[in-house]
Amino acid sequence: MLVPLQQPIVFEIEGFDILPGSGPFFFLLALLFYMLVLLGNGVVVCVIVLDKKLHRPMFVMICHLVVCDLMGATAVLPHLMMDFLMGQKKIVYLAAISQAFCVHVYGVAMQTILGAMAYDRYVAVCEPLRYHTIMTSARLHFCCALAWIVALVLIAVLFSFHMNAPLCGHIIRHVYCRYLWFYIINIDSSHFLELSVVFIIIAFSYIRILTDSYKQCRTDSKRSVGSALVRSKAFQTCAPHLVIYTLFEIASFIIIVSYRFPSVHPNLIKFFSILLIIIPPAINPVIYGLVIKDLRTSIIPIFTRV
Repeated sequence: MLVPLQQPIVFEIEGFDILPGSGPFFFLLALLFYMLVLLGNGVVVCVIVLDKKLHRPMFVMICHLVVCDLMGATAVLPHLMMDFLMGQKKIVYLAAISQAFCVHVYGVAMQTILGAMAYDRYVAVCEPLRYHTIMTSARLHFCCALAWIVALVLIAVLFSFHMNAPLCGHIIRHVYCRYLWFYIINIDSSHFLELSVVFIIIAFSYIRILTDSYKQCRTDSKRSVGSALVRSKAFQTCAPHLVIYTLFEIASFIIIVSYRFPSVHPNLIKFFSILLIIIPPAINPVIYGLVIKDLRTSIIPIFTRV
């Protein structure tokens, strides 16, 4: 039965179905992951800010990715921890809408920022002599701003279309607020369209990077040495972005597919949804710190000096 959109509205988040008395354990587990997210991303930002050698387009975009990660994790994990610790499941309408908005902006911005990073890497590898001419400070800030504007506008428009639509109940059968649970609409098609567009941009960029790299190998006079250097450069450039994008898309795909199978246990679907919020923000700093040599070599000296 549909519920009229009347204020004040208080939702109840169903959350995980856990054993009685196990809440504190899951609270500590969620707190541990949240601290890892804050620590890992905080270290990356501090290193980039303090080391002037890292004030380059790629690392500026990594900072934007860090902000996106922190937004997604902070929108979900604190409330989830309160649920585990104190059983606080109720959330007011505006807080629920804000959480859902931040979660969806996180999902879209993650992809648009990775798309901007793919463009930056495409220019760096395929047009190395013109890189600084093309990727000027103005264009860098334009790409970053465009990534955020696309995400914010897309989700704002999506929400605005149905702000006055009837609610489908006060129970949110999930662990955090999502747009799908508020209104009687199916947005799987928009998710697939969004994933497809960004996938095309990123795939085009990295396919061009790899093909141009191997063309350079064939034309290099010092074929054996040049080939190895180019392959290494292409791999080191593409690897962290592709790994992060692949992990995010796999998590998104699992969530979308899981809703197609009603027989799947609700806790499993909720667990996959939480992975989308926890895993990328926790793993991204590790991937960048291990793979990108400039960032890796800057971490130890800065903390030794401090």
